[in-house]
Amino acid sequence: MLALPTLLLSIDNTVLFLAMPHLGADLNPGPVQLLWIMDVYGFMMAGFLVTMGALGDRVGRRRLLLCGAVAFGAASALAAYASSPEMLIAARILLGLSGATLMPSALALIGTMFPDERRRALAIGVFTGCFMGGAALGPVVGGALLENFWWGSVFLLNVPVMALLPAAAPLLPESRASGRGRIDLVSVGLSLAAAFPVVYGLKELAGDPPAAAAYGALAAGTGFGYLFVRRQRALADPLLDVRLLRSRTFAAALAVVWATMVVQGGLYLFVSRFLQTVEGLSPLESGLWLALPAVALVAGSLLAPLAARRVRPGLLIAGGMVPAAAGFLVAGSADGSGVLMGGLTLGFLGLSPVGALGISLIVGAVPDGRAGAAAALAESSGEFGIAFGVASLGSAGAPRTRR
Repeated sequence: MLALPTLLLSIDNTVLFLAMPHLGADLNPGPVQLLWIMDVYGFMMAGFLVTMGALGDRVGRRRLLLCGAVAFGAASALAAYASSPEMLIAARILLGLSGATLMPSALALIGTMFPDERRRALAIGVFTGCFMGGAALGPVVGGALLENFWWGSVFLLNVPVMALLPAAAPLLPESRASGRGRIDLVSVGLSLAAAFPVVYGLKELAGDPPAAAAYGALAAGTGFGYLFVRRQRALADPLLDVRLLRSRTFAAALAVVWATMVVQGGLYLFVSRFLQTVEGLSPLESGLWLALPAVALVAGSLLAPLAARRVRPGLLIAGGMVPAAAGFLVAGSADGSGVLMGGLTLGFLGLSPVGALGISLIVGAVPDGRAGAAAALAESSGEFGIAFGVASLGSAGAPRTRR
């Protein structure tokens, strides 16, 4: 039940790729408005993850999850029937904001519902598989819907699934941190001032050439990030307990998750461009090819926790790097779509234990009272990793994907 909203949140990141021509013909947005329609959802998600993780620790993760699900369903209906670019942008802002409540709340609830390490790892494997697979399935789902319906149908898919969460509320336990005070609004402002410019700057770095504003945004975000960390250290009840990073298990797992998302995000963009610009495939055909590594990610995320019952998670993650490296070497030397996608599928299968086991290590390394903050850090690490991968690997490979 908790994994389904995650699948939809991830699909929403990429489902608009194929709908843009239909949407553009109907609403006639300007170039800047089109950019906001595409990017504002991810910006809001990344910017508010830390705040919503801390809010869930205080008001209750189930309560925040249910409120977010209702808001996400309503915003999806608003987006589906948007009659102007401004209305669609506003709906996408609400989708990103409500989506930020779902991810850390669901992940923190999984940690509470499955105290046993093995069962928690399997549950997080399902959660991670849905998140990983959703991004790749977005274009496929969008293409299938657009074959028969109008562009708004890609949003209406969310409504019935989000309606299931309130219906299933009695099955979910409530959990919150005891003794937590009010949220420090200055910390919220500093976290947003750090996250938004960094995500924007990383996305702009993927341009050719990179926009000059990208470097200024990154510098500003880094500066506000420094101020945010200083304030958290001084507060008795911080928005984000940066002392969590003192745990070597927590910090190492967070770094590995970030690095894995860098590779996956960058390669996904690069291969998407290659299939369409060099191989001449349609967006739907490209999406179907890209479903292969998505299936590998889902399968690996489900199998990794089972394998971790016999092999230490750290060894399993490290061992997966061997087939991952072999797969990416094959993909790098490929001269056709079949070999390329075969190598990429093997590479993503090798990286799949990182998502399931790495996030399980992150959530399991902290007390229950900090589960929301830990889950928010895990999700933020993934969001920033994808953005950095798109900016670095995607832009570096762009010249090779031109005829």
